[in-house]
Amino acid sequence: MEIQKEYPMTQEGYNKLEEELEHLKTVKRPEVVEKIKVARSFGDLSENSEYDAAKDEQGFVEQEIVKIEMMLRHAKIISDDGSKSEVQIGRTVKFVEVPDGDEESYMIVGSAEADPFEGKISNESPIAKSLIGKKVNDEVNVPLPNGNEMRVKIVEIS
Repeated sequence: MEIQKEYPMTQEGYNKLEEELEHLKTVKRPEVVEKIKVARSFGDLSENSEYDAAKDEQGFVEQEIVKIEMMLRHAKIISDDGSKSEVQIGRTVKFVEVPDGDEESYMIVGSAEADPFEGKISNESPIAKSLIGKKVNDEVNVPLPNGNEMRVKIVEIS
């Protein structure tokens, strides 16, 4: 029996995925169907690049729909227990690189809603894995891609 992966996420992330799914089904899918219909009207499909492009786009849209439906079906909403004593999914953690680094702040979220440009990192990332379960003033070694480590000190959990 295959073990299905859970997708931890905040309620906000779940809601965004639902909105994206709705958009794909009600806006993008009909747009692509219309593109295919128009491209078919051009005649010979064997040399019709518009048709090929529209079919490729249809495949992408359908693949995204299936992926999002699976993520929503296996979502595990992270409940807020109110405790800010340790780093966990759904919390924002502020830390500084030891000894004299800049202060950085990230919200730890499930991989489905990670967006580093918005300050949201996946719970599966090396830095999040290193921080989860730690408390304010803890110093933690974070593995870097080059094989070295960075030492950080947690200064706030919210």
